[in-house]
Amino acid sequence: MKQTILFDLDDTLIHCNKYFYLTIDKFIAQMEDWFSPYGIEGPDIRKKQMDIDVQAIHLFGFKRDHFPESFIEAYRFYCDQTGRKRLDTDEKWLWTLGRGVFDAVAEPYPYMQETLDKLASDGHELHLYTGGELFIQHRKIERLQLERYFESRIYVRQHKNNEALENILAEGRFDRDHTWMIGNSIRTDIVPALTAGIHAIHMKSEAEWSYNVIQIDVQPRGAFFTLQKLIEVPDTIHQYVRR
Repeated sequence: MKQTILFDLDDTLIHCNKYFYLTIDKFIAQMEDWFSPYGIEGPDIRKKQMDIDVQAIHLFGFKRDHFPESFIEAYRFYCDQTGRKRLDTDEKWLWTLGRGVFDAVAEPYPYMQETLDKLASDGHELHLYTGGELFIQHRKIERLQLERYFESRIYVRQHKNNEALENILAEGRFDRDHTWMIGNSIRTDIVPALTAGIHAIHMKSEAEWSYNVIQIDVQPRGAFFTLQKLIEVPDTIHQYVRR
């Protein structure tokens, strides 16, 4: 039976978090060099940056400037706390470091193409639903030629939450009994899907961003699976539909 399947992009089909983690590690190393003489430790710097970044996402959604801005705000916080002079050269370096993460090559997860090929050949309708800025996300999509699977069925939203998914489902008149959301984020993929009454598959990451991890307080109306590998998705859906 034909199913409608919405895929998340970042850390579901392609790698994303690992590039952010590498960039944050570089940020922490430089901040320790500047502030360790004042007794400021790496874990405290990491928590401060994360708190600033997450607060901005809650308020404004996924915008690329928030990430480098979180570096600069953390830097200014510790300058003010320690009395270290703020330097324009420091802030310029931090801005360049933070923005550079968005130039990372779009690297697919193992078996991405095989998984999408299998689902498409089985007659399912594939959609892509991702959070972020339109230009950034479409550049990733173009680099991997994902339009061949999703065509015009691509949704990029700055705020990826219950309301955003509900609007997509309602406007597209999706049959919720035969619609699936597949993604790595419990916050932005799984809870909205379960709240909307559609099926959900959580693609579990080895190291998940803390922002994505929340309690699931919604009772699934349909299927809810947790998988480790993309290649497991077609058989999981097939077996559920045929039971």
